[in-house]
Amino acid sequence: MILPRASRSEAELATLQAFEQCYRQVTSPVLRAIELRVCGCDYGGTSWTTRAEADRIGAELRLSPGKALLDVGAGAGWPSLYLTKRSGCSAVLVDQPPEGLRVAVARIADDGIGDRCRVVRGDGVALPFKDACFDAVSHSDVLCCLPNKVDVLRECRRVIQNAGRSAFTVIYIPHGLSAVDRAAAVTAGPSFVQTESLYETMLVESGWRLLSRADLTHEFAATLRRMIDARLAKADELVALVGREEHEAFVAAMRQKLEVIGRGLLERAMFIAEPV
Repeated sequence: MILPRASRSEAELATLQAFEQCYRQVTSPVLRAIELRVCGCDYGGTSWTTRAEADRIGAELRLSPGKALLDVGAGAGWPSLYLTKRSGCSAVLVDQPPEGLRVAVARIADDGIGDRCRVVRGDGVALPFKDACFDAVSHSDVLCCLPNKVDVLRECRRVIQNAGRSAFTVIYIPHGLSAVDRAAAVTAGPSFVQTESLYETMLVESGWRLLSRADLTHEFAATLRRMIDARLAKADELVALVGREEHEAFVAAMRQKLEVIGRGLLERAMFIAEPV
């Protein structure tokens, strides 16, 4: 049920290609060392989810042996593979970029959890699963990288059991900004960070009841600072891996994000919801 490439916009294709390139590099020793220092994990993750946040997601989703977790936009498997190993639940990982899923498959084998994990290439707006087949759904900083946010939330609602829960983190632009400030936030944020509706409204529209919303903006800023420091400390190795221009552009982008966060133009939160 993968959408044909012709149906995607140029911006969507560019985002997919950027993630694909990222996943080709995430298993390098220097990037794994940086990820461990910054987020407390070494799965090749591309979200801003820290280990502490992953533990919180697992607790909110009430994961345990016998429960089935769906990770939408799973990439290389962070944090779902960690949660699977820690809680004893089973997991299905779904995403588009083949390179990320390849990294996830290798980590599943390394962690010895192949009997409880499955990797599927699929699209969040048309999940290739039957109705009500999961106990929990998670996605980490995924919706801000996708244009059809309500469609994804609606599909997640379709595949979850009535007693299940969803947990997700997302970066977003606060409503009520001036046009100039909003433009600055769009430039610094993820590819599809701009929304017309609040996430609280989108959850209602897609069949969810919001249980809690936790502001993670302060933690996000601290993670960005750790990322900048870690990248600068490993500059020589990163230049050898990706080239000086790409290394410097990445650090500059992180500094730009940190600057707009400090101005209150970008925020990040964790949402916990249950089916209506």
